[in-house]
Amino acid sequence: FPNATYPNATSPNPAAGAISSPAFSPPRYPSPWGTGAGNWSSAYESARAFVSQLTLLEKVNLTTGVGWQNEQCVGQTGAIPRLGFRSLCLQDSPLGVRFADYVSAFPAGVNVAATWDRGLAYARGQAMGSEHRGKGVDVQLGPVAGPLGRAPEGGRNWEGFSPDPALTGIMMAQTVQGIQDAGVIACAKHYILNEQEHFRQAPEAVGYGYMINDSLSSNIDDATLHETYLWPFADAVRAGVGSVMCSYQQINNSYGCQNSYTLNYLLKGELDFQGFIMSDWQAQHSGFGSALAGLDMTMPGDVLFDTGTSYWGSNLTVALLNGTVPEWRLDDMATRIMAAWYYVGRNQSQVPINFDSWTLDTFGNRNYFPKTGYGLINEHVDVRDEHGTLIRQIGSASTVLLKNNNSALPLTGREKFTAVFGSDAGDNPYGPNGCPDRGCDNGTLAMGWGSGTANFPYLVTPEIAIQNEVVGNNNGVFQSITNSFAGTQILQLASQASVAIVFVNADSGEGYINVDGNEGDRNNLTFWQGGDVLIQNVSSLCNNTIVVMHTVGPVLLSNYSENPNITAILWAGLPGEQSGNSIADVLYGRVNPGAKLPFTLGASREDYGTDLLYIPNNGEGAPQVTFSEGNFIDYRAFDRAGITPVYEFGFGLSYTTFSYSNLRVSKLNVSAYTPTTGLTSAAPVLGNFTNDTALYQFPANFSAVPFYIYPYLNSTDLATAANETDYGSSDFVPPGSQDGSPQPLLPAGGAPGGNPELYDVLYQVRATITNTGSIPGDEVPQLYISLGGQNDPKVVLRNFERLSIQPNSSATFTADITRRDISNWDTVAQNWFVSSSPKTVYVGSSSRNLPLSATLS
Repeated sequence: FPNATYPNATSPNPAAGAISSPAFSPPRYPSPWGTGAGNWSSAYESARAFVSQLTLLEKVNLTTGVGWQNEQCVGQTGAIPRLGFRSLCLQDSPLGVRFADYVSAFPAGVNVAATWDRGLAYARGQAMGSEHRGKGVDVQLGPVAGPLGRAPEGGRNWEGFSPDPALTGIMMAQTVQGIQDAGVIACAKHYILNEQEHFRQAPEAVGYGYMINDSLSSNIDDATLHETYLWPFADAVRAGVGSVMCSYQQINNSYGCQNSYTLNYLLKGELDFQGFIMSDWQAQHSGFGSALAGLDMTMPGDVLFDTGTSYWGSNLTVALLNGTVPEWRLDDMATRIMAAWYYVGRNQSQVPINFDSWTLDTFGNRNYFPKTGYGLINEHVDVRDEHGTLIRQIGSASTVLLKNNNSALPLTGREKFTAVFGSDAGDNPYGPNGCPDRGCDNGTLAMGWGSGTANFPYLVTPEIAIQNEVVGNNNGVFQSITNSFAGTQILQLASQASVAIVFVNADSGEGYINVDGNEGDRNNLTFWQGGDVLIQNVSSLCNNTIVVMHTVGPVLLSNYSENPNITAILWAGLPGEQSGNSIADVLYGRVNPGAKLPFTLGASREDYGTDLLYIPNNGEGAPQVTFSEGNFIDYRAFDRAGITPVYEFGFGLSYTTFSYSNLRVSKLNVSAYTPTTGLTSAAPVLGNFTNDTALYQFPANFSAVPFYIYPYLNSTDLATAANETDYGSSDFVPPGSQDGSPQPLLPAGGAPGGNPELYDVLYQVRATITNTGSIPGDEVPQLYISLGGQNDPKVVLRNFERLSIQPNSSATFTADITRRDISNWDTVAQNWFVSSSPKTVYVGSSSRNLPLSATLS
């Protein structure tokens, strides 16, 4: 498809389809300075006291990475040895500690969303944070709300949670709080509209043969941006996230890490974000321009990997000395970084860095690329604790039971002949970590590929777990074939089996790795490794075929939901190191499935309404991806088009049954919404510096590490030090960007996460959920709202709760409805408002099964 939105899927809101051509991102200056708003006041007091002690060079060092592979972490800032402050260690990933040994491989974000369990999201965040802390990491590069999941083929959707902004926002907040309660700074990424891998970086695309000069632009209208894509980042900011990573691509034709509208106006202004913004690795495209636009830290510090050149470092020093970047802006950058450090208690929880990202050798060069600093670099500290138990629990709690004809599940383990099929059931012949950054689809799939990965300490395969169940526990008959293309042998074994369990998968990942022609993004929504043929062959001969899917997201299920020989279907996602044990717990009834789909399973690719751009559409210029579908992604698109999905968003079966009754809605007495007014204080200036350039040269007898990024100048003449042909021109300085005087507060702002009154609870909802079956089980009541406007989705998810209910017993589902939950974005007033359209609340077990409803007065 040569576009990114199908013709019948464009939003009815004229604004979504009327984005200017070319799309334009309005400039917004100056960059707001942190104030210590919300519960950040103590952290800011400590940060300002620290920054006040720093020299200009030390402040620059704190904001600039030292370069790719020049230290032990994937990203490290410069140190401040005078004050005993070591460099900050930033490390992937959203599901564990990347590039390290003796760490856990946690379930992916998409699995956390499938649990619909706030407690498990928090527990996973805290466990991951504790492992990062134990390795000496200061900033864990996660969780992920970008990509949100606009199109199901998106390569990194699995790193995040769900295409629904409310579900993602709640899981983001819980994960952030868990990580930071462990004493590590969380990083919400990739901000914002980073929805596909194709063309995210022009050099990467050129490497694949696409002749473009600039990265793609995600083009969007203001209302959609607020109501869908900014929503989960607002939740992360309100939860206190310490850092945000800006994204590779452009937003309305302005690069994400120098986009003053998204960084200054939205994130730091409207959302009142108090932490610091870091660039994605090589996502910085300018020096002082990105600083004035709101960037606080550049990663990994060099312009391109291992070049020894930087947009910041010495160039930022020059920009301060010649006045291009005002002193208050650098002070704010350093203060924001240190405020996040104090906010999570790094001053009490920091341990030395005890691992190395570039080798697992015990001894080696600390400066890996320059090949200097030989010594002890890996102490092989085991930080896993008892996290395997939690990982197994999340794996089973995120397994969605989609079909269960005639109570085919749970199995007893005493079936006459159990057969397991598919490469997805078995081992990777190269070992679980045999493909760098998991860049292959060999064996069972437990995580996608790319930087969002971690090394497996082990990987329990489904084949082993089921064999242990059948043979070890019950002395049964078990055979398996893990070559999906062994056609003759598969047919023979299938004809003997009394129960056949078929494992299939679909993989994706980050764009720098190409797996079987998939350049990060998936080329299609079908199963990999001949999965469809495998299912058809086995089910044609065994009338008790169970299909288990390990996929990164939606797949096309053909007629499997209606095939009588396929008695059960389960989606198990990317469950991490305990994969086999988790699925065995569900298959054999130790765990009653309670998970729900965090996305929609449609019958065709076109049903989703959205797609990716696979071919450049703007000559050698930046490919243009216009989000003309507006807010209508995933289930919202299906609802609007009247398309019946195979399995809807929020759907999931149990081994028991539930009924819904007795909906009660209480309206609270809350004052009217008040836009924020007033002015900020003036930008604080912490300390002072001299313009004597002789003081900023490399120190005498200084032994510089090759390719390392330093803040020092190589000349006392600033023009010579800058080495720029247009040095001295003020044409590039945006109007207002250097203004540190008090600035107007935004009406939708006023506190971290936005105007505090957005979160006023207007209604409280209760409903009775009854377990009408014979065994204990979990149910997830879901609260949806119809906003009522002609341009609004039919319903939008706003709340949920996972309840454990005993048989023949009832539990009360309780949920709040906030002002934000029933609001729309006013593009003229630049604020939220509650429209006059009738509002209806629905409660049910999925987006298409909503038996309870009430009008909101």
